[in-house]
Amino acid sequence: MEYRVPPALEQMRRILAIPMKKTDSRLVRHLSTEEVQALLDAPIPTDWAGIRDRAMLHLCFAGGLRVSELTSLRLEDLSLHPDASILVHGKGRRERCLPLWKQTAAALRAWLAVRGKVLTPELFVNARREPMTRYGFEYILEKYVQVARKHCPSLTTKRISPHVLRHSCALTVLEATKDLRKVSLWLGHANMQTTEIYTRADPSIKLEALEAITPPKLRSGRFRASDKLIASLTTRSFMRREQRSK
Repeated sequence: MEYRVPPALEQMRRILAIPMKKTDSRLVRHLSTEEVQALLDAPIPTDWAGIRDRAMLHLCFAGGLRVSELTSLRLEDLSLHPDASILVHGKGRRERCLPLWKQTAAALRAWLAVRGKVLTPELFVNARREPMTRYGFEYILEKYVQVARKHCPSLTTKRISPHVLRHSCALTVLEATKDLRKVSLWLGHANMQTTEIYTRADPSIKLEALEAITPPKLRSGRFRASDKLIASLTTRSFMRREQRSK
C-alpha cells in the first residue's frame, strides 16, 4: 500500500502502531501416556491399510511431526541402517534428522514390506496409491480416535487433532529430559519462545521448584472456646429444646 497510495502513508503507520489485542493464553492440549497408547493400538495391522495407519500414527507421535511434514516425507528420507532415523523437512526450509524408537522403526519396516511398487516417491500413500494428503490423514486419525475411545473413556472429552499428537510428543520429551532446548530441536522450532509454552503444561517442572523451596512454617495452635462462646451455644441449645417441647 505504500507504493499504491503514498498520500496515506502516515495514516497507515498510525494503524500499524496500534498494539495487538491481548488474547487468552491457554495450556496446550495433549494426551496422557495411556491415551497415546490407546490411540496407537487402534489400527489392526492385519491388512495393507492397518499396517500403513499404524506406521503413520507411530511416526507422527514419535517425531512430533506437523501434518505437512508427515505427508511430504519421501522414501529417501527414511534410513533404517545402521540406526533408524528420518530426515524431516520443516518450516522455512529447515531440516532436522530425528532418531526413531525401535517400535517405530519396526512399524515402518512392516509398512515398506507391504507398500509395493508405487510410482510416487512419498513414503505414505492413500488407497489409490497417490500421495497421502492432509485431509486424508486427518480422516484416518479421527477414525482411530473413535476406536480408541471405546478402550480409553477419557478420550471422549478431548478433541484430538494431528497437532495434539505433536504437543503430546513435546511434553513426553520434556518430562524425560527436563531440557527445553532438546524439545525445541526435536520439534524444529526456530525460536525458543515458541517452545516455552510447554513449560506451563508440564507439572513436573513446578514440582521440582516446589521441592527446592523451603516453605514458610505454619503457626501451631489449638482452638480454645471462650466463656462467651460456650454461654452463647448453651443458650441456643436451651432455646431449641424449648421450641421443640412447645
